[in-house]
Amino acid sequence: MYRLISLAVIIVCIAMFVPSRLYARDDGRFTNSPLKEWFDRLASRNGLCCAFADGVSVQDVDWDSQEGHYRVRIYGQWFVVPDAAVVTEPNRFGPAVVWPHNDRYGNTQIHCFMPGAGT
Repeated sequence: MYRLISLAVIIVCIAMFVPSRLYARDDGRFTNSPLKEWFDRLASRNGLCCAFADGVSVQDVDWDSQEGHYRVRIYGQWFVVPDAAVVTEPNRFGPAVVWPHNDRYGNTQIHCFMPGAGT
């Protein structure tokens, strides 16, 4: 029994740090969240960022700013966030969130990026 619980904990911890579900759609998990409507209205100059289920929460060590631009690490690679992708509204959620997508050539693009609260 102890081994089963330990294995479940390990799987959950790994799943939290591996962005394998970057393209999930809103499946209703956040329907009752007080922030759902706020997330649904978030936009950058690129347009609406979609619902929170479309975004990925980013740990503090996986984003920063360099030479006046934000950078975010996804898929183990650093991407410079285009200025048009930055959400300028204050972050009511807390952690940074990125909304990546693949363009028609399969290249990762940043549609929206919201810096962590307090920045």
